[in-house]
Amino acid sequence: MISLEQIHQLLEHARKNDASDIHLGQGYPPIVRIDGKLQPIKGRVLTKQDMEEIIVQILDDYQMERFQKDLELDFGYAVENIAHFRVNVFSRLGGYGMAFRIIPDEIMPLNELGLPAGVTEMARKNEGLILVTGPTGHGKSTTLASMINLINQEQRSHIITIEDPIEYTHKPKNCLIQQRELGHHTHSFAAALKSALREDPDVILVGEMRDLETISLALTAAETGHLVLSTLHTRNAPDTINRIIDVFPAEQQSQILAQISSSVVGIVSQRLLPHSCGKGRVAAAEVMVANSAIRNMIREKKTHQIVSVMQSSTEKGMQTMDEHLLELLKRGTITREDALKHAMEIERFLPKAASKK
Repeated sequence: MISLEQIHQLLEHARKNDASDIHLGQGYPPIVRIDGKLQPIKGRVLTKQDMEEIIVQILDDYQMERFQKDLELDFGYAVENIAHFRVNVFSRLGGYGMAFRIIPDEIMPLNELGLPAGVTEMARKNEGLILVTGPTGHGKSTTLASMINLINQEQRSHIITIEDPIEYTHKPKNCLIQQRELGHHTHSFAAALKSALREDPDVILVGEMRDLETISLALTAAETGHLVLSTLHTRNAPDTINRIIDVFPAEQQSQILAQISSSVVGIVSQRLLPHSCGKGRVAAAEVMVANSAIRNMIREKKTHQIVSVMQSSTEKGMQTMDEHLLELLKRGTITREDALKHAMEIERFLPKAASKK
């Protein structure tokens, strides 16, 4: 039998070795992700019984009931003196699987994340919509937590977060902060967001804009004098705007374009790439700051022209992903191979750069 102490020792081992994730599933030994790469931990191969014992010991009665009903579950799990984890447990062929994401104890200051200064200026806005986008596991939650932390330090505001699950726990500094988790404190993002609008908020963090109702409410909140922060799993600023528009029926899209153009503050699209030294990861980011030209393009649904404005507006805090990748490559911070994996215009990274190598 696997004891709770053994489970915690495994989690502690992963934490001490700077893993970002731990994967458990029968038929495999525990596997950790370090610097973006999966590595098995030497030891016993987990059995179905092992997985059942782990699940029973980690989930409380309420979580177990939800898991048995939905066959998958997101939840937070804290181990004293080790770390806080975001956990997903799921049913799969032959049994169960679990993925633990390690959440750092301390929230990094925004200016230490390696993101452009324009991101900090976004967080200092009083109202509007800020979106942080990118694939799962590329630091979106960390960026949002750092933004909330900056607001908590510099302003005297009422902050409401709606998360699935709660990852970073914010301690009040100058702000009143109220964190809500799906399942435990609310049934849906949309329900919590609708309620939040009646709770005198200044800042609202929505963990993810997943559906039409949540997106519509977030846009309304941003239009009515609140600062709204959220995420989408999109690649860049034009894709993000198009994704939001496409959620709505054709007859509503003109109205949504007008809402986005008037409320959006900026969009940050980010990736975490392996450092060229082989240890640690580096943030690469695209930053769109909404100015009059970009607002007009959104309103007229000319989102394909946004990139050209970003390329010519570096003095206003904007940059494309390719520009940041080229900068990191010139510094020797990332490898050409990793830059090519995330580049939009691959030819910019090939002929001239290759000839100099």
